[in-house]
Amino acid sequence: MAMPAAIENRTAAAAARAWTSRIVEVQIARDLGQVEAIWRSLEDRRHFSTPFQGFDFLSAWQREVGARGNLSPFIVVAHDGERRPLLVLPLVLNEHGIRAAHFMGGKHATFNMALWDRDFAAAATAADLAALVSALRRRSGADVLALRQQPKRWRDLPNPMAMLPNQASVNDCPLLTMPPGAAPAALISGSFRRRLRSKERKLQALPGFRYHVAATDAEIKRLLDWFFLIKPLRMAEQKLPNVFAEQGVEDFIRRTCLATVTGGSRVIEIHALECDDEVLAIFAGIADGNRFSMMFNTYSTSANSRYSPGLVLTRKIIDHYAGCGYRELDLGVGSDGYKRFFCKSDEPLFDSFIPLSLRGGLAAAAMSAVNRTKYLVKHNQPLLQTALKLRNVLR
Repeated sequence: MAMPAAIENRTAAAAARAWTSRIVEVQIARDLGQVEAIWRSLEDRRHFSTPFQGFDFLSAWQREVGARGNLSPFIVVAHDGERRPLLVLPLVLNEHGIRAAHFMGGKHATFNMALWDRDFAAAATAADLAALVSALRRRSGADVLALRQQPKRWRDLPNPMAMLPNQASVNDCPLLTMPPGAAPAALISGSFRRRLRSKERKLQALPGFRYHVAATDAEIKRLLDWFFLIKPLRMAEQKLPNVFAEQGVEDFIRRTCLATVTGGSRVIEIHALECDDEVLAIFAGIADGNRFSMMFNTYSTSANSRYSPGLVLTRKIIDHYAGCGYRELDLGVGSDGYKRFFCKSDEPLFDSFIPLSLRGGLAAAAMSAVNRTKYLVKHNQPLLQTALKLRNVLR
């Protein structure tokens, strides 16, 4: 009779583990300085997060953009029974009306995630996520978690937050994978490369034509001066609102592009095509040793724009990072047509709207419904064309 009893005990123990969370304590910090040491300890490559959750990147965003927009830090830190940090959830709280907590970084973070202890992320269970949400319901004071643009996977691990109720994000993120040792033609087709080389030959005839990655503060400042002059003109042509004119955004971008990380590389890298007479195009993004993620770009308004300097620059960036051993490159969230010239797949993204209070339940349902409607429009060409026409008329 001992064997059935042993089996029963092991089964009971397994069931208990399935319903027991390693999360024992949840702390909510309202000041980044309170949790900076923990935050930085989880953002290195031994752990699990995207580069958009780096302390330097998000603290600059909060200082220049979040604080000016009356968004207060709402940083969730979960610990185990021995006070070891398991995750940091870098959020801000909108204090007006419905108290919605959402990721720091706003429109300027392509991907949103918690910063996870890697071992915990690999073994996290639904019970762990339930314990986290339960603690926030009891003591956070927030009404709803509005967690958008989360990757389902990052590198080699699934995102544990996908165990919460979720839905597809409104926009896709076009992605290019770069297998080790891949021939250039395997990344960009030979026919398209030939077209780009033909355009580049026209640009090469310009005196002083060159491609480079901005290295000095002076180069970065000069390229950003040009960007903030040209980008509003390009957005006006497309009848799009200029998000770079929003309060604090220019200061945030300038500060972050000039900042460095351990090892001396820039938090945001700026790639440029130039000639002696003008800047032809710049593309800027975050490079983490494995992936380059585009953040912002623009190109010349001169007659040289007919030679597609933006496309030529994109090809050079892909070749640059492939040569550096990178495995992935994305061109940012959105459906701009040029992205499909280079990126044939998508990074799956999801949103979660989690109620933390009674009125938060109504808000979560409304947010979810709005997002589903936007997703339907974005992924249905006739509806999308109608919506774009209506937007233009209203403007």
